[in-house]
Amino acid sequence: MDLEASMRKSVEATQRTFNTIRTGRANPSLLDKLTVEYYGADTPLKSLATISTPDAQTIQIQPFDKGSMALIEKAIAMSDLGLTPNNDGRVIRINIPPLTEDRRKELCKLAAKYAEEGKVGLRNLRREGVDRIKKQEKDGELSEDQSHDEQEKVQKLTDRYITELEKKLAEKEAEILKV
Repeated sequence: MDLEASMRKSVEATQRTFNTIRTGRANPSLLDKLTVEYYGADTPLKSLATISTPDAQTIQIQPFDKGSMALIEKAIAMSDLGLTPNNDGRVIRINIPPLTEDRRKELCKLAAKYAEEGKVGLRNLRREGVDRIKKQEKDGELSEDQSHDEQEKVQKLTDRYITELEKKLAEKEAEILKV
């Protein structure tokens, strides 16, 4: 069923979005959405440099082209991540400061917002699936009982993926709140 695959992809997309929320530990996925204006084109940072975490509080960026260092540094500083890059001429280091209690709460709210967006996506997929089934019933391809059964299956599938999304949200919140 292609509906299930779409729902799985929606949950995976929400998980990738969760990965961009910092948790007080250095994680290269914090920079996944960051793009750098490189020769007039917005280029993903991971296409321009090697990103690593030498320790729990530091992200290290090793540009492939030394000429792009200033551009990468500017993109990090201008981003909404609230991180300050340090350039030593060869690599860029970003120290991840420990999170304050207020910042942790803000990040939990942000994660909840991302989860709600994921749920809206799942509900939209459910609506499309139900509409498709109703059209098949109207066209005579399905009986009324078959249509009802298929709609129930779509609802159960939606409930399963929403539960999975809520579980991932709970895991992310626990990770954010862990000191």
